[in-house]
Amino acid sequence: MARLDGRLDGKVAVITGAASGIGEGAARLFVEEGARVIIGDIQEEKARALASELGPSTRAVIADVRDDAAVAGLVATAVHDFGALDVMFNNAGVGMIEGPIADASEETFDFVTAINLKGVWLGIKHAARQMRAQGRGGSIISTASVAGLHGFERQAIYGMTKAGVISLTRSAAAEGGPHGVRANCICPGGIITALSAPFPRAEEIMRDRFSAIHPIGREGTPRDIAQAALWLAGDESTLVTGQAIAVDGGWSTVDARWQTLLGQMNPARLSGEAPDQTPADTD
Repeated sequence: MARLDGRLDGKVAVITGAASGIGEGAARLFVEEGARVIIGDIQEEKARALASELGPSTRAVIADVRDDAAVAGLVATAVHDFGALDVMFNNAGVGMIEGPIADASEETFDFVTAINLKGVWLGIKHAARQMRAQGRGGSIISTASVAGLHGFERQAIYGMTKAGVISLTRSAAAEGGPHGVRANCICPGGIITALSAPFPRAEEIMRDRFSAIHPIGREGTPRDIAQAALWLAGDESTLVTGQAIAVDGGWSTVDARWQTLLGQMNPARLSGEAPDQTPADTD
């Protein structure tokens, strides 16, 4: 595998949800930059295949982030096999269209909360404990979402868990600071993964939708989020902690509904060159 700048040389990282999507992108980039990586996931076949491809600097560990012992085992494997834990990337998550709050089920609430919120809490808990014991600090990164920054219709549970990740991050940063343990989270926008686009037609639709929603004019990729995680994992960001960093093409800076309204209006009207001829202004 081609090496880049070696920005993570000598560092050991655990990445959850690392067998696909954002986690896979981060695992690949971290290894390219010199890290030794624990690929944590419940997808056994994919995790082992990725570890085999990336080589001896990785280990595949099958782990359900809802289980305390499993998350502890990820950290223990990093320490046993590679000698330390420098980076914990709590990336495993799940999302779905839940429907209105009034109609969502308790089963959905428990399922999404256990993975997205409890799973991150367990990752922070075990990583912080190990990093403090080592006495050399470390970086804890978690995947939140733009849904944790704004209200999203029909995804209240998902948004709640991602807002919780942001809050957990801030508390972890406050506790970890005196020990050199940094905690930050990334808030992705519209990223094309198997979760957001599970089949080719869905990918085409979501690519167009994300490109329209993002002011920057394109969809996001797992590599975009991996690059942000790389910066937070490395030594260039040692003064950065407690932050929720949006990597969303500018989505969180605008109201998408307002963009939709503007898109339906006559461009000449917006430039002042002609009167508005939208249906609202005609008989």
